[in-house]
Amino acid sequence: MPGRPSTTGVFACGAAAGLAVDLLVGDPRRGHPVAAFGRAAAAVEDRLHHDHRGWGTLHTAVCAGTAAALGALAARTVRNRPSAAVALTAVSVWAVVGGTTLGREARAIGGALAAGDLEVARERLPHLCGRDPQSLDGPAMARAVVESVAENTSDAVVGALFWGAVAGVPGLLGFRAVNTLDAMVGHKSARHRRFGWASARLDDLAGWPGARLTAVLATVAGGDPRGSVRAWRADAARHPSPNAGPVEASFAGALGVRLGGTLAYGGRVEHRPVLNATGRAVEVPDIERAVRLSRRVTALTLAVCVGGRILTDTVKRRTK
Repeated sequence: MPGRPSTTGVFACGAAAGLAVDLLVGDPRRGHPVAAFGRAAAAVEDRLHHDHRGWGTLHTAVCAGTAAALGALAARTVRNRPSAAVALTAVSVWAVVGGTTLGREARAIGGALAAGDLEVARERLPHLCGRDPQSLDGPAMARAVVESVAENTSDAVVGALFWGAVAGVPGLLGFRAVNTLDAMVGHKSARHRRFGWASARLDDLAGWPGARLTAVLATVAGGDPRGSVRAWRADAARHPSPNAGPVEASFAGALGVRLGGTLAYGGRVEHRPVLNATGRAVEVPDIERAVRLSRRVTALTLAVCVGGRILTDTVKRRTK
């Protein structure tokens, strides 16, 4: 259709602009779109909650489906206006990625640990992950931060960009909705063991390609590609999460550290396998190294996603 902008060009310009805005300003302290979605999803849960997988599946379909549908409607509205289409993509990318805030929180905890202020580090740790900070000493908090940086690089950045490259704005919003629902109801609490089943399984499915892409790019961008591949192949499948396993193992190998082991979540203790057992224990400076690795992975993800779109367009033109 004449006048319609290239979808690849829209994605490339919009994603680059959205990441630039995230780099400059990070997440807003108030009024974040993801927080607004969380409140809406919680309201839907209050009406639909039953201790049953079917009701949980309905909750997931309503919440994630609405987010994706709104994205599709917005994209359709601006599809013939290049500037508006780029702006919509940029705003959507900024709204769903969280790389800058992830780095800031990790560095804040690292700074507190470096200063020997464990109480401040414990106060800030819940901003980054769901572990019980009171049960952790300094080295354990440093390890938790590195693991969270690795996992959230996949969840908060790479996965979103992947689905944005595949499905545009609906892919961006739909992926973030699924990931947020998993964080809200996908855990194995008494209330959500059955109700959250659909959200957890859909998040595993949606996160699968982004997690593998994250692991590949961490291997490429890290300081020890062989160590990263070795840890990924040896240990990823031993992790209870099908997506966190490859990501954390590849980061562990790239950084030359050991991850995993005993964890505590809300009074519940988990004994997870050690990832990259030949590595050394995590130290506070490794937090900064993990953040920098996450940044490099983000840049490479944008390049890979745009390159994938260009390659796909080329193949389509040649096969017509």
